[in-house]
Amino acid sequence: MTHDQRFPAIADLKARARRRIPQFVWEYLDSATGAETVTARNRAALDRVLFRTSILHGEMVPDLSTTFLGKDYPVPFGIAPLGMSGLIWPGAERILAAHGAAAGVPYCLSTVATQTPDDLAGVIGDQGWFQMYPPRDPAIRADMLDRARRAGFHTLVLTVDVPAASRRERQTRGGLVQPPRLTPRLAMQVARRPAWALGMRNSGMPRMRLMDGYAPKTDGTLPSTAHVGYLLRTSPDWAYLAELRAAWDGPLIVKGVLNAGDAARLGAEGVDAIWVSNHAGRQFDGAIASLDALPAIRAATDLPLLFDSGIAGGLDILRALALGADFVMMGRAWHYALGALGAYGPAHLQHILAQDMSANMAQIGAARLADLPDRVL
Repeated sequence: MTHDQRFPAIADLKARARRRIPQFVWEYLDSATGAETVTARNRAALDRVLFRTSILHGEMVPDLSTTFLGKDYPVPFGIAPLGMSGLIWPGAERILAAHGAAAGVPYCLSTVATQTPDDLAGVIGDQGWFQMYPPRDPAIRADMLDRARRAGFHTLVLTVDVPAASRRERQTRGGLVQPPRLTPRLAMQVARRPAWALGMRNSGMPRMRLMDGYAPKTDGTLPSTAHVGYLLRTSPDWAYLAELRAAWDGPLIVKGVLNAGDAARLGAEGVDAIWVSNHAGRQFDGAIASLDALPAIRAATDLPLLFDSGIAGGLDILRALALGADFVMMGRAWHYALGALGAYGPAHLQHILAQDMSANMAQIGAARLADLPDRVL
């Protein structure tokens, strides 16, 4: 039986991933914060976007290609940063970076990944983006930017929606601490997931290697929501953004924007694109759905817009593009694919997303992505 038959949707990859990774890892990957009501709002907002069907267009092969920030892509979606990615599946960052390079889609490495930019220098090709949680120390910031630049990461993403550690109660109940340490309870969970355990035995228990290189020594362990990164980072302000713009000579994206009132000033500060996101519900349970924020931000700026939060298939990507996004990023979905199929997962995920987009575009008579806004009800 082929992957297409067994795993035709993200939901199928998600279900298998849950059976193959330890429960505490699953809680880290899949949880939000608070009562997790933002997760439901993200889903409801996407489901409200409907399209007009259209008939008698003859045979159609929709064109999914797009140009974003001066680069051509075969599909309008890429791989979002996810902290401690290598905890979800052994070698995750390297697998995802290699897929991005081979498939021609951007891969964004998190500051709190388990691999450093240097580790991926020979893997990312021309698809490397680097996501920064802003260091408080200017010297650390300068060194981090230099390492990313020398490793071949050409686009910088500043995350601005993490002024403090969120509580992530379900993640906390799962028992994960930082750096990861196997308690007897967690060791029992690992024993029931042999593929994950074997991979971790070969690669070693993951750590936030980039941050560890800068961090002061700490006694014991930290809660998973207040890891070593929080000892080094600051909550940035407009002055910090201006300093970062002056220090980085490539494209600069600001991630975590929900307020249209911020869009004009971001453009004036030299930002190249805005990333509309509520952090997939992981930071603030009282936030609006990312999709509900998108139209007003689109109306407020001519800057390119990225979108994430709640994407569960190709139709959702079309919905975001129709409401004003220029590009869509996903984090969890790629990791569901890794958990389900290992190194084969990312290619299969990209395949099913592209097939889903094409099938739905044919139903509404959209030959190009630019046709989508006119098809929305």
